[in-house]
Amino acid sequence: MESNVKQYSRLDLLGRLFRRETLAEGIGTFSLVFAGTGAVMVNDITDGVVTHLGVSFVFGAVVAAMIYSLGHISGAHLNPAVTLAFWTSGFFSKRLVIPYILAQIVGAVLASTLLFMSLGKEANLGATLPLNGDWLQSFILELLLTFILMFVIFGSGLDRRAPVGFAGLAIGLTVAIEAAVMGPITGASMNPARSFGPALVAWVWQHHWLYWIAPIMGAQLAVIVYRHLSYGFRDFK
Repeated sequence: MESNVKQYSRLDLLGRLFRRETLAEGIGTFSLVFAGTGAVMVNDITDGVVTHLGVSFVFGAVVAAMIYSLGHISGAHLNPAVTLAFWTSGFFSKRLVIPYILAQIVGAVLASTLLFMSLGKEANLGATLPLNGDWLQSFILELLLTFILMFVIFGSGLDRRAPVGFAGLAIGLTVAIEAAVMGPITGASMNPARSFGPALVAWVWQHHWLYWIAPIMGAQLAVIVYRHLSYGFRDFK
C-alpha cells in the first residue's frame, strides 16, 4: 500500500513538472513569434521605421530574453529542430519530444493569431518565403543557418568547458546575425514553429516544407559534428 502511494506521488509530481515545462515552451515560443514577426509587420506598416537590422535585433533579443527567463524551467528550446537535436544527442527525454513540439506550435499559432487580430495580414504575418521562389537556395541556407545555431547552442549552453552564464547572449547574437545576413534571402527561420504559425494564420504555404526539413537536418548535422568535437558528448554537463 505504501509503495502504491509513493508511486502515485511520483506520477503526480511528474505530471506537474510536465505541465510546467510545456507551458514554458508555449510561452517562450509565443513571445518569440509575437515579438519577431510582429517587428516584421510593424516595419512594413511604418514603411521601414524598424529597419531590417532592427527586426534582426528583435529576434535575437527575444531569444536571449526567453533563454534567461525560461532556460531553468524548460531548457528554452523554443524550436522543434532544437528539441529533436537534444533528443537524438541524448540530453532530452523521448517522452517530452511530442509535448514540447506541440507546445511550441501552439504558442506560435496563438502569437500569429493575435497579430492578425491586431495588425491585419501585413507582410503575410512575417511568413518565411524563399527569395524569388528559389527553394533550393533557401533550403541550403536554412540548413547551414540552423547548423550554426545548434552548434552554438551545444558549445555555449551544454559544453562544460564554456564560460558560465553567456549561453543566452551567444545564442541570441547568433540568431540576430544570421537574420541580418540571410533574412532577405530565406527569412532566416531556423525554426519550424516560427514558420508554421504565420503560414497557418496567413495561409501562405509556398515551399513551407523546406522550413521544416532544412532546420531539422541542419540541427542533426550539428549533433554529429559536436559529438565528434566533444568526444561523444563526454565534455558535456
